[in-house]
Amino acid sequence: MEFDHDLDALGLLCPLPVLKAAKRMRALEPGAILRLQADDPAAIVDVPHYCAESGNAYLGIEESDGAQHHFIRKT
Repeated sequence: MEFDHDLDALGLLCPLPVLKAAKRMRALEPGAILRLQADDPAAIVDVPHYCAESGNAYLGIEESDGAQHHFIRKT
C-alpha cells in the first residue's frame, strides 16, 4: 500500500505506538496516509481502536518479517 509518511515504532510497547501515531497524525494534512510500523502484539487491537475513537480511517494492516504495518488516513 502506498503511504505519505512513515513512523517507526518497532520495539515500543503499549501504549507508545498509538501515542506516537496520534502525535504524528495531528501534524498531517487531511487525506495523508501514515504507515505505522510496530511489533507490539497489542497494536493489532490498539491501532484500529485509536482510529475509531479519533475519526481517522484505518486502512488495514500488512505483516512482514515479524512487523506490523498499519495504514491510517487522516480525515
